[in-house]
Formats: sequence, structure tokens, C-alpha cells
Amino acid sequence: MTYAEAIRLGEKRLLSSGIAEAAWDARLLFEYARQIDRNFYYLHMNDELSEADWNAYQDALQTRMGHVPLQYITGEQEFMGLSFAVNPHVLIPRQDTEILVEEAQKRIHAGMDALDLCTGSGCIIVSLSKYAPIHAAASDISAQALKTAKENAKRHGVTVDFIESDLFEGITSRYDIIVSNPPYIPTEEIKTLMPEVREFEPFLALDGKEDGLFFYRKIIREANSHLKPDGFLLLEIGCGQGKDVACLMEAEGYKEITIRKDLSGLDRIVIGKGRNYV
Repeated sequence: MTYAEAIRLGEKRLLSSGIAEAAWDARLLFEYARQIDRNFYYLHMNDELSEADWNAYQDALQTRMGHVPLQYITGEQEFMGLSFAVNPHVLIPRQDTEILVEEAQKRIHAGMDALDLCTGSGCIIVSLSKYAPIHAAASDISAQALKTAKENAKRHGVTVDFIESDLFEGITSRYDIIVSNPPYIPTEEIKTLMPEVREFEPFLALDGKEDGLFFYRKIIREANSHLKPDGFLLLEIGCGQGKDVACLMEAEGYKEITIRKDLSGLDRIVIGKGRNYV
């Protein structure tokens, strides 16, 4: 069996298990199992596959057929042009979150202090630190998530002060900018999500409690005392939450409140300047 034939067979197996992007996943799983890149595959697609490599590929396919996310199998996900280690202790970084980083980059300058709440894999704060010389801090309630975030900071050669904390509980400093992608899915909605999400991504990082706004209320209320004058709070939100989160900011005295949309035209980021502005 050639490389190309193996991938075509893998695609059929994934399709039979209801995997939406079967062709894409089949190829990436093959490259992962063979430990090759795309260029190598195209140069050798008609080579015969060894029995050992076929068995490794079958194992990867079988795992994916159980709807385990591709990224948890390969252990990698690209974000902001960087490769991040991921595992079931952290959410898989998504393209929509890049908008949060891009909006933060517009407001951050060299030497500023930045905090990332609910950091997970660390993809937000590591990306910000990689592209700008800032004093970076990040917190998460999960020690296992922080271990992954530390690995990613080391991978990309950036220095981040990681703090195990339930939101601001263990935070004592003030920051020029605070960013967060907190849990925002209403508890009852989690059961309706695709199996890759509801069964494998960490529930703690998904559950926004009854109405999905629990963490926004806490963060918006408490962030004011942790922002420097002229400091900004930037929050990623779920679709349909823009007006509610903006109203929460307004009620707490934030100024210059804006909502940014994602590539699908849905509200994705809410930004506000803390009430201690000058």
C-alpha cells in the first residue's frame, strides 16, 4: 500500500465515523504517524508504506474515529503563526481568539505590564510576549493547564510570570492591559456541542454557568482594581453576548467600550478602558 492509498483509506474510515473534515484529518494523522511533513509526503506519496507505519497510522485513525480532537492526538495547534503544545487539560486554541491578540497588540507597547486571565495553553500571553517586549503575567485555576502554558512559554523563548489563581484571587499587581478568554458557554448548552468539544475539552474551561456570563461579571467587577490608569480590559465572548458584556462594563464605569467582530461577522471581543482612567 502506498502513502496516497493509505490516506484515501483513512479518509473513508473517518467519513464512516462522522468526522466532518475527514480528508484533512486523514492526511495530518498520516504525517503525524509517519513523523513527516507535507513536502516529504508529496515527494514520496507513491512509496510503499511499511507494516509498522501502517499500524501506527491505524492507531491514530482509530483514536480520531472516537471523536478525540485531532489536536489532542498530535499534541499541537497553530496559533498566531506559532505552534503550541495542547492536551486535554487545556482548550484547543482557535482562530477567533487571534482577534483578541490582535486587538491587544494595537494597545500594547514595549515595557507595558500585561495579564492573561484563564490562560489555558498560554497561547494569548505567549503570542503577545513573542511579538512585543512586555512584562507578562498569566493565571489559571488549573495547575495542569499552567504546566502546559509554561511549556509553551519555554518553547517560544518568552518570560511569563505564571500564577495559580481563581481569577484575581492571587493577583496583587496592576496592569496596563488585561486580556481573557474565560468560560462562556451556558451549562445547559454544553451538552449540545459537537462530541469533540463536550466530551474531550476541559469542562472547567467551557462552563460559563447558568447564563454564560458568570465569569464576565466577576472579571469586569474586579479588573478595575487591577488596571493602571488608562488600562484596558479585553474579553473574548461567545456569539450573542456582545451587548450583555458591554452593558456589564458600562455599569462598572468602563469607558471607550467597543465590540469587535470575528471573520464570520459575529461579535467576538469586547474592549473597555477601566474607570481609573486619566
